Amino acid sequence: MEEKNKKYIRPSWDEYFMEICRTVAKRATCDRGRSGCVITRDNHILVTGYVGSPAGLPHCDDVGHLFKKMIHEDNTVTNHCVRTVHAEQNAICQAAKKGIPLNGATLYCKMTPCRICAMLIINCGILRVVCEKRYHDAADSLSMFAQAGVILEHLHDEVQTYADM
Repeated sequence: MEEKNKKYIRPSWDEYFMEICRTVAKRATCDRGRSGCVITRDNHILVTGYVGSPAGLPHCDDVGHLFKKMIHEDNTVTNHCVRTVHAEQNAICQAAKKGIPLNGATLYCKMTPCRICAMLIINCGILRVVCEKRYHDAADSLSMFAQAGVILEHLHDEVQTYADM
C-alpha cells in the first residue's frame, strides 16, 4: 500500500507512450513476436499498429508460424516468422489509409526496427524512434537512421530475444 505522503511521479512521455505500445501489442496475432507500435506528434497519438497477418489471411495464433531461415553475413542462421506484417508497417499503413501525415512524428516500438521498417520510417518523415529494446540484427537500420538524421533511442540496452531463433 502506498504511503499517503509519498508524492506520485507521473511517467515521462516516453514511458507513457511505451506503456500504450505494450497494450497495443496485446492485439498482435503472432505469439512469437507480439509487439505494438504507437506513432505520436506533439505528445498526441496519431495512429497505432500491431503484428498481424495481412487482412483476410490466416494468423499465426490460428494456423501456426511460417518460418524462413535467414543466413547472415557471419554465416549464422536464424528463423523468422514471415506470416505477419510488422507493427511499424501496420501503423504506417493505418496512417496512409486514414490520410494521417507522419512528418515530424515520433514512433514507439518494442525493438530496433528491421531494415524494411527503417526505410519506411525514413520515407514517412518520422524524425524520432524510441525502442524498448535492441534487435540483434540492426546494423543496417542503425546506419540508415544515422544517415537520414532520424534520432534513435533505446529505453533498455538489452537485446530482444525469441524462442526458435
